[in-house]
Amino acid sequence: MKKRSIMLIMATILSTAYAIYLFTYFVGGTASAGDTAEAIGGAIATALVAPHAIMFLIGAIFGWLGVFLKKSWAALVAAILYSVGSLLFLAYIMFGAPILILGFIGYANQKKINKKLLEAKE
Repeated sequence: MKKRSIMLIMATILSTAYAIYLFTYFVGGTASAGDTAEAIGGAIATALVAPHAIMFLIGAIFGWLGVFLKKSWAALVAAILYSVGSLLFLAYIMFGAPILILGFIGYANQKKINKKLLEAKE
């Protein structure tokens, strides 16, 4: 019998990769700006995307807790953080929506797996 949700693992891997991409793209783009106007525009863009990226990063941390500890509550917190992160920057919702859908499906699957494992012990 499997003990971990595959959907939860997929959502966590995707959110980790997405958060790393956001931080490297926006922080790296701001650091390599040529002139002053470009630097100011990059700083404004980074400030707008930062809450979105931070929510996905914290969600990824809770996702990994849910995967390794097999805790459905951590998976639920991760999925909720993906939802909040998607709402904080609606321009990137097309990237966040698949991750949050996989996150909620992963939470439901992990809860079902934990329930079956608990019943098998009894």
